This record gives sequence, C-alpha cells and structure tokens, in this order.
Amino acid sequence: MSTAVRICICGDEGTGKSSLIATFVKDTFVSNKIQAVLPQITIPPTPGHENVTTTLVDTSARPQDRTTLRREIRKCTVIMLVYSDHYSYERVALFWMPYFRSLGVNVPVVLCANKSDLTGDGNTAQVLEEEMLPVMAEFREIDSCIRTSAKEGRNVVEVFWLCQKAVTHPIAPLYDHKESQLKPACVDALRRVFYLCDRDQDGYLNDKEMHDFQAKSFDKPLLPGELENLKAVVSKAVPTCDISKGLDLQCFLQLNKLYAEKGRHETIWIILRKHHYTDSLSLEDGFLQPKLDVPEYASTELSPAGYRFFMDLFLIFDKDNDGGLNDQELAALFAPTPGLPPSWVETSFPSSTVRNEAGHITLQGWLAQWSMTTFLEPKTTLEYLAYLGFEGPNARDSTTAALKITKPRKRRRRPGRVDRNVVLCYILGSSASGKSTLLNAFLNRPFDALYHPTIKPRRAVNSVELGGGKQCYLILEELGELEPAILENQAKLDACDLICYAYDSSDPDSFSHIVELRKRYPQLDELPAIYTALKADCDKTTQRSELQPDAYTAALNMSAPLHVSVTWHSISELFVALAEAATNPSTAFPKTEEAPDRTSLYMALGATTCAALAAFMIWRRSTSSM
Repeated sequence: MSTAVRICICGDEGTGKSSLIATFVKDTFVSNKIQAVLPQITIPPTPGHENVTTTLVDTSARPQDRTTLRREIRKCTVIMLVYSDHYSYERVALFWMPYFRSLGVNVPVVLCANKSDLTGDGNTAQVLEEEMLPVMAEFREIDSCIRTSAKEGRNVVEVFWLCQKAVTHPIAPLYDHKESQLKPACVDALRRVFYLCDRDQDGYLNDKEMHDFQAKSFDKPLLPGELENLKAVVSKAVPTCDISKGLDLQCFLQLNKLYAEKGRHETIWIILRKHHYTDSLSLEDGFLQPKLDVPEYASTELSPAGYRFFMDLFLIFDKDNDGGLNDQELAALFAPTPGLPPSWVETSFPSSTVRNEAGHITLQGWLAQWSMTTFLEPKTTLEYLAYLGFEGPNARDSTTAALKITKPRKRRRRPGRVDRNVVLCYILGSSASGKSTLLNAFLNRPFDALYHPTIKPRRAVNSVELGGGKQCYLILEELGELEPAILENQAKLDACDLICYAYDSSDPDSFSHIVELRKRYPQLDELPAIYTALKADCDKTTQRSELQPDAYTAALNMSAPLHVSVTWHSISELFVALAEAATNPSTAFPKTEEAPDRTSLYMALGATTCAALAAFMIWRRSTSSM
C-alpha cells in the first residue's frame, strides 16, 4: 500500500478550492479573504490510523499558471477536481478531463461538487444521477464523487478521505464499472483466499472457517449476529446460493462484489493485503522469496513443520482415499499456484518418484518429491509454500520455518556421519550399462528389457531405510548427454554426495568407460564413490581393460564392485549401500594403510629415559657431596 498521498486540487477559478483546503486544515470555515493559491501543506500520519503522509497542493486555473499546473498534475497521486456551478460543471467534461488525459497521467480523480450550500440541499440522489453519473460513465478514471460545502463544513473531511482512499485502496484494479463485475485478477486473488481459508477443502466456508477468516483478515472476531447478517445479505443478492453449509466460492465472490458496488472496496483491499497481495494484485516478492542464506557446502531440507504441511496437504486432497493423487486431485491441490513447478514438468513428474499401480503419486513419493525440490532448488519450495498457504507455528514466521539448513560438510574424508537426510548420487557409466533400469528399480517400476537412451538428465528420488530405523531420501541422477558439462562444473560436484560408477558386467567394453572417465576428470577423486557391476544375472565377461574391475578397485584401496541385478530382490541392498556411503562419506574413499600402534614403545622409551635421567642426577649429587 502506498504510504504517501499527494492530492492536486484542480478546477476553475472561484470554485472554492482554497476554501476547502483551509476548512479542512483549520477545521472551521475561514470567512476572511484568503490568498488565491495556498502553499503546499503536508499532513503527517495520524496515530492509530494508516501510516500515510498526505500532501495537499493547491493550483490555479489561470492560463499564465498552466506550466505550474502541468508540473503538479504530473507529480500527484490523485486529483481532486472541484466544480461549483453549471459552467464549471460543463468544463469538467469539456476541458478538465480531456486535459488530464492529454498529459498522460494515470491517477484516480475524485469529483467534488462544492458550494452545495448555495444550491440548497436538493435531492442528492437526483444530483448524483443527473450530474455525476454521466461524467463518471464517460471518464472511467473518476474514482468517486461527492457534494461538499466549505462554508458549512459539509463532507470536507470526507472528500479528502476519498482522495486518500483512491490511492491507498483504489477501485480500478478490483472492479469494472462498465461490466459491473469484479476484474479477473481480483477474482483470481479472492479465489486463492477462499481456497486457503477452506481448510477442509469441502468447497464451503463453514462458521469456524468464517470466524478464522475474519480474525486473520481484520484482526478482530465477528460480533454476535454479524455472520448471520452476512449470510442474509448474500442470500438476498444470490437467491440460488445454499448457505446451509456455509459460503461457497460463488457466494464469497458475490459478497466482495457487493463491497465494491457499495463503495466499501477498502474491505477487499484489507483482505487481499492480509494475504500478501500488492496493489497490482500479485503476491509480494518478499513473501514468495524470503531471504534464505545457505552457507557453502551446506544444503536445505524440509523441517518437521514442512513435512507436516505437505503430508496434511496430501491427505486433504486425496478425496477418494486410494493413497494416491490422481490428475483431478493434483489440479485441485495446485489451483492457487501457477501450476506444477517448471522443474517438475521438465522431469516428467510424477515419473521421478514413487507411484501406485494406477500411476498416481503416493504419499511416500509426494514427500520424496518435495524433499528433492527443497534440496535442489529451495527457492521453488519457498515459493510454493507461499502459494499453498503455509503458516509457521508463530504468526510472524515466514515460509522459511518449513526449511532447515544442514551443517556444512566441507571435509568429506573425516570419519562420521554428515548432518543430512537428503543426499544426491550421480550414476556414471557407459551407454546401455543399465543406469536407467537402475533408476526404474529404485522407484519399484517393472523391468523393461527395451533400451531407451537417456538424452536429458534424469532423476529419481525415494526414501531409504538405514540401519537403526533411520530414514533418508536418496536422489539418483543419470546425466545423459550433459555428463561432460556437469562433471566440469565444480558447483555441481560440490552438491553431489556420492558417485556410483556403474558398468555392465556382461559387456566387455563397459568398464573401460569408467577408467577413461576418471582419467579425464581427476576432480572426481575428491568425491566418495562406490563401484557397481550391473546385469549380474547375465553371463559375466572379461573386461577389455588394463586391470579387471576387482584388481582396479584393489589398486585404489577401494571396496570391490557390488554385483547386482535389477531382477533380483536384493537390489534394494544396493540403494541402502549408496545411502549409507552418502551419509557416511569417509567409508567410500580409498582406505589408507593403518600405521602400527607404537604407543607402548613410545611409553617404554619415555620411562627408560626418565629413569636414566634420574639416576644421572643422583650420581651428580653424590659426587658433589664428596
């Protein structure tokens, strides 16, 4: 919301512009003659009200002052256009409004019919209908209109309040007067608010949800009877609405439309701003992307609050309770967002994680997918937490409360486990060595003997249970044709927790690819690694390599390759081994020769030296006494 309002008071000479300002400032009519153009007046924010500074700028309509008038109109945030008789009224449409347009300004205009004390009270509704509405229909930039009298103090405060409200709570982004409808952007924003407030996602705001909505939006509870009055107003406006279950989306939108039509659009703005909308009806940048500092060699994971939020979201939208989210349920879940995250679309979600037999993502896969997203692109997770309505344990918590930062793990060779529950493993190996089939087995997909070459990088994520019942999320990634670019990117290697060198034990040329890969990229030696012989169910063949795999790993002081097949039930043991190595990286580096324990020898030598020194001192003392 704008915190500075600059009101430019325009109109023909003698319409009472300066008198309106003087009466507003002094709170009484100044009967003495005042100067033609008053100096600029700045009114500081009023305690207890909106934090808005208001500047009043008086102007002259004389031709010789036209340059100053143009400058002030271009600087202002709202125009108060004053007329007081038939001639100055005709000039509103014939001169002033076209003049504002010719200057290219895009600010609201408040139309003020001053000196109503001279024309008599008359029929205000008739004056509004005959005078003001035709002009407002012709010039949509006119935000509101009002009759005033500086002499009698009638509506003087109100006209300046309308000017302020036209800036702080503009009607233009919300309501289309010509179509008599809320604008699409406003409908989209209110639809998202409805979605977030409909906690049980039954399509209705029940009484409790309405009370919670009132408390969040207006910081005060609904008074007794107010909710029933609201329902009665909506029922009268939309007789087809069934409010027995509460307010549905149609009723909720109709209620806000009534606010706009009755000039209470500030109510809509209060609702939208409490839900982090800007004046352009987009969500605040700071709300979507709060500050998150991730130290070097650290990573991001979901916190317990984050896992709880995504789990609750899954359970709410699994309407058929089949343990999976079908396309309709996913569409309903992502309704308040721009759609699936782009990275999910690129990786053919949900094929990157666990699905049920119908092909729908399971709760296990849902949590695994968000764990991977948080690890690889935490800003995306923060953005979608905001869209989906995450609220931390405390009201002031930002979406960062759903994330946690792990301890940096710069020294991988240091013994002990790393503080990570999500780890990334690159699968490196020659074409057709079985990498893609390994990823499919990781996601419990059936074996497919047909070879499908991998062009783009492909990821798979699933949970793995480690020893002691501890669970972690393992991300397996094969690099496809981007393998050279990724292996030359040090930042990508720093993010990787483990390398799995995979070769086809039935292909004699498969292992040599790993040997050449390690020669071409010596920086891979800085990463923990595990060697794996795939397709162990096929006949093993001699590799065309200077050293056979077992001898090669032995020369490196590494563990011998693990022989596995995706057709064996024991394939899950490989994934456990990968997760264990990633969380305990020192075990996946070349083993060093253990030096013999010479502690006892050093202690014996130390004791002998001390004894000899003591004997020497005693001998010296005895010889000196002689």
